Amino acid sequence: MNLRNVAIIAHVDHGKTTLVDQLLKQSGSFRENQQVAERAMDSNDLERERGITILAKCTSVLWNDLRINIVDTPGHADFGGEVERILTMVDGVVLLCDAAEGPLPQTKFVLGKALKLGLRPIVVINKVDRSDARPHEVHDEVFDLFASLDASNEQLDFPTLFASGRNGWATTDLENGARETLTPLFELIRDHVPAPRVEEDAPFRMLATTLEANPYLGRILTGRIQSGTVKPNMAIKSLTRDGKLIEQGRITKVLAFRGLERVPVDEAVAGDIVALAGLTQTTVADTICVPEVNEALPAQPIDPPTLAMTFSVNDSPLAGREGDKVTSRMIRDRLYRETEGNVALRVTDTEGGDAFEVAGRGELQLGILIETMRREGFELSISRPRVLFKTDPLNGQRLEPIEEVVIDVDEEFSGTVVQKMAERKGEMIEMRPSGGDKTRIVFHAPSRGLIGYQSEFLTDTRGTGIMNRLFHGYAPYKGPIAARRTGVLISNSDGTAVAYALWNLEDRGPMLIDPGVPVYQGMIVGEHTRGNDLEVNVIKGKQLTNIRTTSKDEAVRLTPPIQMTLEKALSYISDDELVEVTPKSIRLRKRYLDPNERKRHQRAAEAS
Repeated sequence: MNLRNVAIIAHVDHGKTTLVDQLLKQSGSFRENQQVAERAMDSNDLERERGITILAKCTSVLWNDLRINIVDTPGHADFGGEVERILTMVDGVVLLCDAAEGPLPQTKFVLGKALKLGLRPIVVINKVDRSDARPHEVHDEVFDLFASLDASNEQLDFPTLFASGRNGWATTDLENGARETLTPLFELIRDHVPAPRVEEDAPFRMLATTLEANPYLGRILTGRIQSGTVKPNMAIKSLTRDGKLIEQGRITKVLAFRGLERVPVDEAVAGDIVALAGLTQTTVADTICVPEVNEALPAQPIDPPTLAMTFSVNDSPLAGREGDKVTSRMIRDRLYRETEGNVALRVTDTEGGDAFEVAGRGELQLGILIETMRREGFELSISRPRVLFKTDPLNGQRLEPIEEVVIDVDEEFSGTVVQKMAERKGEMIEMRPSGGDKTRIVFHAPSRGLIGYQSEFLTDTRGTGIMNRLFHGYAPYKGPIAARRTGVLISNSDGTAVAYALWNLEDRGPMLIDPGVPVYQGMIVGEHTRGNDLEVNVIKGKQLTNIRTTSKDEAVRLTPPIQMTLEKALSYISDDELVEVTPKSIRLRKRYLDPNERKRHQRAAEAS
């Protein structure tokens, strides 16, 4: 089979999924009159709503007599685990880079992983039709990035295309080349990416790279066939990384990728990317092979998680009203099921049994998991994110995760950003103009200082700033960092919030709830203008008398409350607070609802 396996890698929003759309169209994967959604590869609801790719997905195009298996990857650093896994499945990568923004942290991360595996990338400078594009400067920056990542001479000799993924053209010569189709990219994939190196006559072996659950077929494991051929009803077994047997079984379905569809085939050969059904316990990084094979295929080690949250049972007075999955057993099963397919997540049980520590790469990754669970009917209590520390084995020093933060802001806001990052123990590495009256500032900052900074950053830069983060490494503990500076308003009783009471409390601080919302003792209903917490009564109605005056009957006009999204709520809360997540509501509450119990724990914490 004339075959090429290639992954498209890039920073978030540099146009990977849009380029895949055009490759599918121009290869004839769609009928003339077929209705196709924009960003067709972003198939799940959360991906469509947020406009980002969350899961790595395969597709396949037939161009002339060449079959190209394309893997579309996420561009956000929190989903880096998805990219690390699939790079073992391909023989080449197409590195996309925005013609205006240039290489960003995730570009560096994914390129570093690809170069380490010995892959020779094709560089595509995308979005050259942008008004602020600077394609030749970006090309030089990409070369410098290759050099800084210790690329070999063969890797440094990368071919470059200039393209507009949205308009469906690519060219080798930006000034004089034709701007018509993506044929130059197809030709470059054919000529530059090597055909899969496989052993056709050896027994069947395949490394499982992605996992999904199907209601009809059960577990579906996707990967590249390393050697041999595979057919339905064939006897197989699976091995762990260290060669231990997991299970034996038979393949019920062999699915090959054809455009956006997965179609059953009677046989698949070495080098092809396929999905197999029939195994019940095998997971990502396991080897699927015929019974006579006893040696597992090597699997890429995944970078460790840096951030953790506690997921616990919702024990508020409003628990069980909106969700139907509320027990610790259901939450535990769902979390452990998630870790099977998502190798960058780690779940551990806590002593009490009704709470679980979930560790991942970042707030967005854990936020997506929580959002998915609440849509499935779960009710949860979530703690504030906290970073995972390490101890230096040589001197016993405490180490904390440090992130590389690349910020693009208008020059007028750069002073504010530098000051705020300094307060969060950020260390400025570089500051330079990046074109279009923007300044690019690079910091190395501790992860715990960046928790909750995104929304404050957008406010400080009037929504014009762009912040990108990437895990840099572990460094010695930087000392205490000031947390939220304001207190909160806490409801002192159970009931329903009344407009009159909220109106009277407006001078105490902005509200987080609307009138008519059910509240309970210990629930956070607003933000206090001062540094201390304040208990308030939001269910107190107006005293009615038989005296009527124009001043008494003025209509109550309330200031609209602060709308809390899930990510905003998680970054807003303090260590003694929780976010209550249900299918319909996101509420903020104190960890201990009873005020006396709160004071007792506070005194104990201060004494220790």
